[in-house]
Amino acid sequence: MRGDIFKAENMAQPPTQVGMSLQHSRCVKYAVNGEVLARQGAMVAFRGGLAFEVKSQGVGNFLKRAVTGEGVSLMSVRGQGEVWFASGAAECFILDLEPNDALSINGRNVLCFEPSLRYDIQMVRGAGMFGGGLFNCVFTGQGRLAIVSEGPPVVIPVSPQAPVCVDTDAVVGWSSSLQTTIQKNQSLKSVLRGGSGELFQLALQGQGFVIVQPSEGKPSPAQQSSGGGLLGGVLGG
Repeated sequence: MRGDIFKAENMAQPPTQVGMSLQHSRCVKYAVNGEVLARQGAMVAFRGGLAFEVKSQGVGNFLKRAVTGEGVSLMSVRGQGEVWFASGAAECFILDLEPNDALSINGRNVLCFEPSLRYDIQMVRGAGMFGGGLFNCVFTGQGRLAIVSEGPPVVIPVSPQAPVCVDTDAVVGWSSSLQTTIQKNQSLKSVLRGGSGELFQLALQGQGFVIVQPSEGKPSPAQQSSGGGLLGGVLGG
């Protein structure tokens, strides 16, 4: 049989090495010989001797999730085999973190990651009591992390001379060393008169970068009930 569906990037080949790779732009393949962590529901296929379990997040992260009222649960995939991860046909990207790196990522944009990485749910500095999503997940250590973006993202450098403001619903993540604040650029009266609706932005200052997707994403239940939370879901369990 012939057809475009059988082109090389769509065909699952035997793994050549353990670990994470892009099957194509919208799917991540992980050759497991041990363990990988992923968002629950992100698995689209697997083969081999693999076991799937709900991943305990520890008391600290569990309590933080309870405070926010929202979160993205994790699963552990253990054994030997191959597993494919995807999320709503979003674009997939693999990041290599070095020992000195620290990356703050919105939970809704996390797809899967190696267990060598450490993560912690942390309050977004400068957010005060804004909305219902005050927390992001900070990854540190050495290992690989796969994230998703609704469309090709924009990576914007941030420097002391050039701070950046981003839509709170479009931001994917940023260098965790950056200073963050919430700023208001329009009066409520302006919005009610037909303004853009971009009432609040996340301002980032310092040295690093911010990742922004070309979409405001799907609002979480907490965002809908609070009138637009800060950063969507976070990792919890």
